[in-house]
Amino acid sequence: MTEDEMRKRLEILKVEHRDLDAAIAALAENPSAQLQVARLKKRKLVLKDQIAMIQDALIPDIIA
Repeated sequence: MTEDEMRKRLEILKVEHRDLDAAIAALAENPSAQLQVARLKKRKLVLKDQIAMIQDALIPDIIA
């Protein structure tokens, strides 16, 4: 994956992560949707891991 592709993928993941925040907030008020909220939170954690992995690949480690 090229750097440009990684940056585009990163933006897509960040948008999806923000969208999940809104969806979780909307569903959190409904007690019957707790299973769906749990699934969305799990998906959000997966996205967070993917975002971190791409950011680590884009930003080189600099030892001071």
